[in-house]
Amino acid sequence: MRVHRSFAFVDVSGFTAMTETEGDEHAVEVITAFRALLREICGRRGVRIAKWLGDGVMLVCVETVPLLETILELHHVVCTVSSPAQAVSIRSGITSGDVILMEGDDYIGHCVNVAARLCDLALGGEALADTSVMHDLPRWGMAVAQRDVALRGVEKPVTASTIAMRTQEAGSSMDPICGIPLSAATAEAMARDHKDRVVYFCSPGCLDTWQHRPSHPHSARSGSTADS
Repeated sequence: MRVHRSFAFVDVSGFTAMTETEGDEHAVEVITAFRALLREICGRRGVRIAKWLGDGVMLVCVETVPLLETILELHHVVCTVSSPAQAVSIRSGITSGDVILMEGDDYIGHCVNVAARLCDLALGGEALADTSVMHDLPRWGMAVAQRDVALRGVEKPVTASTIAMRTQEAGSSMDPICGIPLSAATAEAMARDHKDRVVYFCSPGCLDTWQHRPSHPHSARSGSTADS
């Protein structure tokens, strides 16, 4: 069956060297922290973990936006939050396209191969995105560089963009669900709290989670898309 999906491969770079210099036990601690972080982000954003690949992972999503949000948040947390996973960096490759869904849980297609090769090519800390996903970047994401790359096993060069979170201006606030720093220009949604203060959200999903949180079920007003 042919379906349209978005894919990302994420790899913990420097993992082999870390096992040699710091030992297997520390390596297991890092991978455990990485997997726990990824499960939490994917579960919140509705992205499926297709398969674990040792020190890497393959992600799949019907929609592209949640997958890009997941990659941007994952890179942000690994780079800025102190944890065992911060001992190494991660690299990612993201694409979307039509693929064949085989036996219910495996995907065969050119875009899957491109995502894997982009991940292999990315530098430590870099997320490389194919042009097929760039129009789905959230407001708080941006392309910081673009280049044509030659991928192993792919005949023609592929145009890839390095994506990252936008640098936030002074006075930005954090999404209360995921902690992403936002401003009126970069928020995807907004609401007002019980004190009539504006609250910014990185996605309608984070807004919905905030509005329906058990501890304060009546504190949120109906949200609306933030003006750019």
